[in-house]
Parts: sequence; C-alpha cells; structure tokens
Amino acid sequence: MSFDVGILLPTIGHLGNDLPDLRVVSRHAEEVGLGSLWAGDHLTMGGAPLLESMVALGVAAAVTERVRLGCSVLLAATRPLAWVAKQVGTLQYVSGNRFEFGVGVGAKWPEEWSASAVPLAERGRRTDDLLAALPALLSGTPTKLSSLPGEPEVTMRPAVPMPPIWVGGRSERALRRAATYCTGWLTTISTPDQIRTGAARLRELADEVARPVPSIGTMIYASITRTPSADAVEVMAASLAGAYSLPLEHTRQVVVGGSPEQTAEGLAKHRDAGVEQVVVAIEGTGWQEQYELLAEAARLL
Repeated sequence: MSFDVGILLPTIGHLGNDLPDLRVVSRHAEEVGLGSLWAGDHLTMGGAPLLESMVALGVAAAVTERVRLGCSVLLAATRPLAWVAKQVGTLQYVSGNRFEFGVGVGAKWPEEWSASAVPLAERGRRTDDLLAALPALLSGTPTKLSSLPGEPEVTMRPAVPMPPIWVGGRSERALRRAATYCTGWLTTISTPDQIRTGAARLRELADEVARPVPSIGTMIYASITRTPSADAVEVMAASLAGAYSLPLEHTRQVVVGGSPEQTAEGLAKHRDAGVEQVVVAIEGTGWQEQYELLAEAARLL
C-alpha cells in the first residue's frame, strides 16, 4: 500500500496571521521531498486571513514540477457547477495532470453559505450534481446540465484526464458519496480506530454500487522539533479539544509531533489503519524547518 505525506498550504492563517509567500512555501515543500500540497477552502472564518484555494493551487502549480496538488477540501456548492468544473479542468491542465480534487459540504461557518446565496439545505444536492456531471464535462463532451433551469448544454475544452476525487467528511452521507462517485475518502480529526470503522463501512457501500473501494486519506496536525518532545503534542491536543469540543484523549490521537522519529511513529499509526494519503497541517513557528523534519519523518516510514 502506498503512503504519501503532504502538507496543508498556509492559506488559512494556520501558521499565524501572516501568510507566507505561497511560491516560496510550495518550492520548499517540493525541494525537501514532500509528496503533495493541499489547500483548504472557506470564504470566511471569523475574520482570519485566508486565500481562495483554487487560485492558491494555481500558484503552487506554476512553481513546482513533481508534487501533486489537492483541495482539502473545496466547498464546491458555494460556486456555480460549470465554473467549478472549469476551475478543475484548468488546474489539471496547467499542472500537467497533477491535480487531486477534494470536495466537501462544510458546515461550521454558516455565514459563508449565506454570503454565497446558497441555502445550507442545498449543499449536498449541489455537490452530487457536480460530481455526476464532472466526468463528461472534463472529457470535452457536450453536456446537458439537467440540474439547472432550462437544462443548458455546455462543452468545455481542452479536455483533460479525470483527476482523482476525494470526498471530505465523516458522516454516513460523506461515505456514501465517496463510494458512489469518488476515488478517495478524506477524513479529518479522526482517530485510527474511527478510520478503520469508516473504511469497513466504505467497503460495504462500494460493494452495494459495484465500484472499487475508495482510497483513504486523513488530515492531521503536527508540530515537529529536532529533539524529542511530548509538550508540542499535548499543547496541540488541548487546543483542538477546545476548538472542536472533543475529549483530550481523542485529540491526542489526531496530532503528531516531537522529533522526526516520534512524528514517524504517529504517522505510522494512521498508515497502519489503512490511510494512504495524509495531509499535515503544521502548527507553530518555523515552517521551513518543520517541512524538512516532516520529510525526514516520511523517509523513516
């Protein structure tokens, strides 16, 4: 089983209020040997600084050659279906087919849905409509958008290969969406045991629709140091417990950190639970060194 270690690009201020230059960040991540770069997606997060994810990934595509580029995850339902498909096709084209399309329905910040003029109750339907239409749209086939008034037909070119599609979320609906449309399930803040349980359900759902079982990915948090340390993990775990209203015992299992050896041990627990793609959100200061240490931890695996 493959195991890729990627990083969440600092587009949502998770390294502090100052957003680093994405060109520098992306080049450095590729140079140290990390496998993929991912961007989260929100319109607003309580005033925190953030950048639009697809534009950010376009910047990363322009200054890299090897790393894969993914959404973790795009709130696609906030945008018109055809324009999301155009963005996906464009990123796939300009990156040389390195794009990985992660999509989710979100929920935590209702104001971004109001500002997008999209009722929360329509998130799932709009997402499913996109996933159903995307293969034909990206292939350059004239495609009737039957979910829209008047059923307009659109043809998008240049045609591009269908990128891998990851569905974010931990709900039954997210698992069913992954089994029905997608090549991967990308969860977050999930313990290894929860991932195993979700993977078992994913297999059942994939069997029901006679599709291959999607790959499994997860996003976790990390604070990596040159020397062994337990403090970094405890601080992160306590912070996440408060932010997500979760028990400390839970959040201790969804963060990694300390030395590269300790970080590798934490990553291995997710790999052994069936994870093939891990997206690491680096916390704290010194992102350049932490990327280097994360790559060192990945090599230890």
